[in-house]
Amino acid sequence: MKSKATLKQIAKDLGVSVSTVSKALNNSPEISEPTKIKIQEFAKLKNYKPNIIGLNLKNRSTRTIGVIIPNILNPFFAKVFSGIEKVADEKGYNIITCISNESIQKEIHALDVLSNGTIDGFILSVSEEAQKEEEYSHFAEIIASGTPIVMFDRTAEEIACDKVVVDDFEASVNAIEYLIQTGCKRIAIASVIDNLNVGKLRVKGYKAALEKASLPIDEKLMLLTDEEESLDSRLEKLFAEKPDAFFALDEPTSTSVMKMALKKGYKIPEELSVIGFADGIWSRRLTPSLSTISQHGPEIGEAAAKMLINRLESKENLKPTTQIIRTELRKRDSVKK
Repeated sequence: MKSKATLKQIAKDLGVSVSTVSKALNNSPEISEPTKIKIQEFAKLKNYKPNIIGLNLKNRSTRTIGVIIPNILNPFFAKVFSGIEKVADEKGYNIITCISNESIQKEIHALDVLSNGTIDGFILSVSEEAQKEEEYSHFAEIIASGTPIVMFDRTAEEIACDKVVVDDFEASVNAIEYLIQTGCKRIAIASVIDNLNVGKLRVKGYKAALEKASLPIDEKLMLLTDEEESLDSRLEKLFAEKPDAFFALDEPTSTSVMKMALKKGYKIPEELSVIGFADGIWSRRLTPSLSTISQHGPEIGEAAAKMLINRLESKENLKPTTQIIRTELRKRDSVKK
């Protein structure tokens, strides 16, 4: 493995001062262009890497953002990350990514490791375990230490920080109203994210839409859990209630509902309409294609990155704000026209 050069070594090899090397590597106008190119090319040849911690102590900025996402397998988070990366690249920021795997301990560890001068601020979505236990003190401690946080999708109301969310409540109301307009009256709801704030908001929207249409809220048509393992067996019981529509609040549930319906011989959408949440590639590839609520993941990521960078570069003491990204109901073949 090639050893990394230091400023002193580069200066000695080229017969210039350490100050000249430092200025050349930072594109200082004080250094002539030929000398600058010569030093930069030599530093690259010698595998020189700047000391990030040292830069932070001197400049109070690493131009690096820490991103913590709960689940690497969820396409939604991948879409959000693409938006974060796009804006960070445009603004000249680097990204360090950690996966909490829905664990509060891993979330705390990632915050501790990266907040030692490695990054300037965090963009994150709260882990399932932290929301379940309503434990958010680790976020408050990071913010109190001077490191800003922008939360997206899953947020903590108790924490005063910038947030980017979608209109979960309104999105659910719109979805249920659409099903009612197509003639559905026994609309079942299913979810494995009932312990998350986004799941609870979607359930509230479902109930509000039924009440508005003077339709009963039937507990027998509601499958709300946080255990994906028992989903199929519980869906069997829910199908026994003969719903004419399903509103699935997350991707795993959307897939399970469609599979179960086809297994039981339902004609979709003639006998059963289905709307899911989050718009992955598989939604379009299913037969019939699944109507979904798109959360516009890339837009969420872009908004979060812009919000954090604006706070980092502003000289003012900005108050925490919340930005709402509007969802879109994408009408496909799983709902009657």
